[in-house]
Amino acid sequence: MPESAFSQSTRSHESTTEEHWPAPTADRPVNARLSLPGSKSMTNRALVLAALSETPCLVRGPLVSRDSELMTGALRALGTEVTAAGADGTDLLVSPSPLRGPASIDIGNAGTVMRFVPPLACLATGEIAFDGDPRARERPIDELLNALRALGADIDDGGRGALPFTIRGTGAVRGGEVTLDSSGSSQFVSALLLGGALFDQGVRIRHEGPSVPSQPHLDMTVDMLRSVGVQVSTGENEWRVEPGRFKAEEITVEPDLSNAAPFLAAALVSGGEITVTGWPEHTTQAGDALRSLFTRMGAEVTRSGHDLTLRGTGTIHGIEVDLHDVGELTPTIAAVAALAEGPSRLTGVAHLRRHETDRLAALATEINKLGGEVTELDDGLVITPRPLHGGVFHSYDDHRMATSGAVLGLAVPGTKVENIATTRKTLPDFPGLWSEALR
Repeated sequence: MPESAFSQSTRSHESTTEEHWPAPTADRPVNARLSLPGSKSMTNRALVLAALSETPCLVRGPLVSRDSELMTGALRALGTEVTAAGADGTDLLVSPSPLRGPASIDIGNAGTVMRFVPPLACLATGEIAFDGDPRARERPIDELLNALRALGADIDDGGRGALPFTIRGTGAVRGGEVTLDSSGSSQFVSALLLGGALFDQGVRIRHEGPSVPSQPHLDMTVDMLRSVGVQVSTGENEWRVEPGRFKAEEITVEPDLSNAAPFLAAALVSGGEITVTGWPEHTTQAGDALRSLFTRMGAEVTRSGHDLTLRGTGTIHGIEVDLHDVGELTPTIAAVAALAEGPSRLTGVAHLRRHETDRLAALATEINKLGGEVTELDDGLVITPRPLHGGVFHSYDDHRMATSGAVLGLAVPGTKVENIATTRKTLPDFPGLWSEALR
């Protein structure tokens, strides 16, 4: 193991329970080779498809994180058996059975659980109660609930259009045509698509409103459905799933490319080199856009087989970019932009105000507290680099805020990230991986 690139290398495994985690500072170029855990987005879609399959399904390489544990907990509550499998127990065997209640679903603050599981609950028999963390109660889901009602579901949300709510399942959903506004989240469409094949009439979805964000996630949903034999057709702002049973026998989860963002940023910020193994040649993951985004910001990116290598050149350029389709990358791009040589303008991400926190307001607040100059737009941020100083970077219980604070800490001594443990949402041990992979 090479000598650490971090001045705080002796803190290789900071406790994730510390309220304020001292973010390691890079005292020389970071050079490392690492592999990443599985994609959260693919894992939770795979688990839903496996639960709806006619046959048991082996999910290979799933992510083990709070979000995936919440999903497996929700499926088990509905009667699906999920057990460890494989030689080392890292795979999951999902054995479907008739979905049933009564049940209580804890969604935590997992958007995929909050949106993907209700269509399954509509297919169950009995009452299914949904609730989650305080922040989750603030996240609107009325478009999805109203769409499910239009398709024949019985849902009681007390008129809130948000958690908590109860679904009274009858074991079937009529399905058919529905129109909704999915500009707040592409997951509304994905949720209906994932369950739609088991609706009596399938489902035909029309979107009306501003453009749907996060197109790569919709592409992922469609590709994964087709891979297990579901008939899906798409058009402009329109999607259709034909009714019918399907068999998902094995689904392999790709590495989470969005989780590569802070590690690749470490090479760019420090002028070092990071190689990520297992980078798929073809993928629908939003994280694949990191290759072009970081190249525009001054990095050199190359591929060799399934290895992707990013080299920092010692220069960080500002960037003007519409991140509408890859909004989850915004916190890392914003952190790097705050360390660039010129200004940046990030747009197209108004929907980030409805994520784990209002990410645009949070990024502006926390970078400015460290001496930066960030101005909020309705749909983005204008970032003018300024000399930064140490301080506490609050995470707002948002995993991507926490990792963006870690990126800033590479170049800003004295940065402390509040509640680094929130990164467990998508990475089991970010502090340990950060310290081991980047030294």
